[in-house]
Amino acid sequence: MARRCGITGKGVLTGNNVSHANNKTRRRFLPNLQETSFFSDVLGTSVQIRLSTNGIRTVEHNGGLDSFLLGTPDRKLPTEALVLKRRIAKAQVKKAASAAAAA
Repeated sequence: MARRCGITGKGVLTGNNVSHANNKTRRRFLPNLQETSFFSDVLGTSVQIRLSTNGIRTVEHNGGLDSFLLGTPDRKLPTEALVLKRRIAKAQVKKAASAAAAA
C-alpha cells in the first residue's frame, strides 16, 4: 500500500536531519495517513479510504464524500478517487432512473 493520500495525493517527502554539529543524514517525512470510512448516501454503504488528516478535513468541509467527489474535477483527483467517483456517479444515475420510473 502506497504512502499516499487518496484525495489530496500527498506523499512521502525527503530531507535531511541536521545535527548540532551540522552533520546531515537523509530522512523521510511521512504524511499523516489515517484509515477512515465515510458513509456514501448514494451508494448506501460506508467506503474505506486511506486519507491524510488534511484530506479528511477537506472532505468534511465540502459536505461529505459524495458531494466532494462529484464537485471536484477529474484532473485534480488521484486514480483511487476517480474510481470511487465513477461508482457514485453511476449509482446516482441508476437511482434517478428508478425514481423517474416509479413516478
